[in-house]
Amino acid sequence: MTGETQPTLPLPGEWQDAAAAPRRRRVWPWVLGVVIVIGLIIAAWFVGEAVARDLVTKSIRQTVIAELSLPADQRVNVELEGMILPQLIAGSLTSVHIDSDDVTVGPATGDVSVDLLDIPIRGEGDIGGGSGTVTFSEDQLRALMATVDGFPAESLGLDDPDVTISTDFSFFGASFDIGVALTPSAADGELVLTPSSLQLGGAEITAGDLQSRFGSLTDGVLQDWRVCVAQYIPAAITLTDVSVDHADVLASFDIDPRVATDPAMQEAGTCS
Repeated sequence: MTGETQPTLPLPGEWQDAAAAPRRRRVWPWVLGVVIVIGLIIAAWFVGEAVARDLVTKSIRQTVIAELSLPADQRVNVELEGMILPQLIAGSLTSVHIDSDDVTVGPATGDVSVDLLDIPIRGEGDIGGGSGTVTFSEDQLRALMATVDGFPAESLGLDDPDVTISTDFSFFGASFDIGVALTPSAADGELVLTPSSLQLGGAEITAGDLQSRFGSLTDGVLQDWRVCVAQYIPAAITLTDVSVDHADVLASFDIDPRVATDPAMQEAGTCS
């Protein structure tokens, strides 16, 4: 029988099934590859994020030290809110917190904490605003008040919510001790200490009674004591409140958004 007439034998069933079934590709290596690539991208992002955060933090710290003429080794803590790379791309830092201890400006030394909002990083532009506090210890406030003529700074103490002082004066050869509680506040760029209560020889006495007994001798005791803080800081910084909090005095301030763009805001302020 020739090959032309020889019948073709059918393949066994399993052979036919194997030939008919499409060849399957192994999917999991592709999935694993994609996962690895995504992981590398995320890792690269966080490495870039860490580098960017470090550079921005160091830059802000160096600027603060230079602008305030602080020692090169001054501890300046800088905290940046949120992811930094998207903010750098957008051209603005959302929120920056800066704090440092024992910062001296003029005759005042205190612990400073500042929060700034929406700070442009390319070109010129106003910030979104800012605020902060300066915390004075009893000794630091005493040193500041020692610059005020006639103020008995050596007797200054803190008795929440007041600042306290004591003084004495002579009347017809007799010496009288006066204790004064002073309420702190802020007005027109000044730190103001206003008499709120008096003690004569340890007993409470009103301002009217004290004046009726000793007349003009009490003028120095009953006056408001003022320190012009504005003259030592940029005009963009406005003292808004002063209060006693336990063993510290807190001075709060607001920062004008034009602080970085208006030269007048960068000059020292004045008191009314």
